[in-house]
Amino acid sequence: MSAPLAFLREIDTTIAQSSRPQCAEMVRHLTDLFLVNADQYSDDEIALIDDVFVRMVTTIEESARALLAIRLGPYSKAPPKILSTLACDDIIDIASPVLTQGEQIDDATLIKCAKTKSQEHLLAISRRKSLAAAVTDVLVERGDQQVVWSTAQNAGAKFSSGGFTTMVNRSTGDDMLAACVGARPDIPPHLFEKLLETASDVVRGKLVAERPRARDDIDRAVDEVTEKIRTEVANHAPQDAAAPAHDEPQDAWASVEARKLRQMQVKKLEAHAKAGHFEDTVATLAQLSNLPADFIERKFKDDHVEVLLIIAKSIGLSWQSTKLLLAFGAGKNPRALGDMRRYEISFARLDQSTAEKIVDFHRKRERAAAKLH
Repeated sequence: MSAPLAFLREIDTTIAQSSRPQCAEMVRHLTDLFLVNADQYSDDEIALIDDVFVRMVTTIEESARALLAIRLGPYSKAPPKILSTLACDDIIDIASPVLTQGEQIDDATLIKCAKTKSQEHLLAISRRKSLAAAVTDVLVERGDQQVVWSTAQNAGAKFSSGGFTTMVNRSTGDDMLAACVGARPDIPPHLFEKLLETASDVVRGKLVAERPRARDDIDRAVDEVTEKIRTEVANHAPQDAAAPAHDEPQDAWASVEARKLRQMQVKKLEAHAKAGHFEDTVATLAQLSNLPADFIERKFKDDHVEVLLIIAKSIGLSWQSTKLLLAFGAGKNPRALGDMRRYEISFARLDQSTAEKIVDFHRKRERAAAKLH
């Protein structure tokens, strides 16, 4: 037997007679020994070391267990039994390094911890480099808001259809989660469409600006949601007359006279914004976009600007005109230069046809809400 293994046998026979500080010292020595010589040990020898670790970990204090977890957690060849023991420790400072980094931890152990341990344990699991769908199913079902956010943001996480459904359902009223889930490239199309149905204006704007590759999906989803709203209106108010003509595409806008009129309206909009005439600015933008004035007013008062960017893009405003609206909407809280640069990038990335469809979605939704009330 090699000298290290002879030392191991000696540790194994003296555990019962040793004090906690002595056991902690032996654990540190054994950890040093293992980390230095791990490549030289056979599977049987590693299994023996693993068993001794498991026996000793019950004899040492919390701080010593935490140190052991920090040292063994990131090591790819760490013995699996001791990692599982540390991962299931109720003390999060002990469990976290292993749950987050332990490559030897199997899915069964992760699922067990996710089902039985604290939210802090679930948060640590959610930060692993990769996660199987069976694990994320538990995280998004049992986890609190922070856990679900972290899981949704994990690029290495895989999700079942049921897991995605749970996240979409939980994203209602949660803009951050809706944005995270909607930004995932692996979200099934039908669930992406469902998410868009309940997503806020802010989230929908972000998805358009930040997911250029998903524009076709967003366009299709907005069309389908718009059709649902049209159907709801028809079912609730079959006696209503057809929609006002000004809400439908008009060939007149293509005429020279219409273009001149529009240019005059844009100039009037800029003048009102520069002068700080709130009601006139709202009224003019409402006229240009065919949206209700109270909707425009709400968006000016909103801290988020994504919808204003979409409206501006849909009616063909330049960035300079759009910038005037953003500065005007900020009121006494002018937006930072860095924010304006970020908004300019988002504005440039917006596709006008997509923006027009989203504005049309808002237009029909506002009309539906007015008729239903």
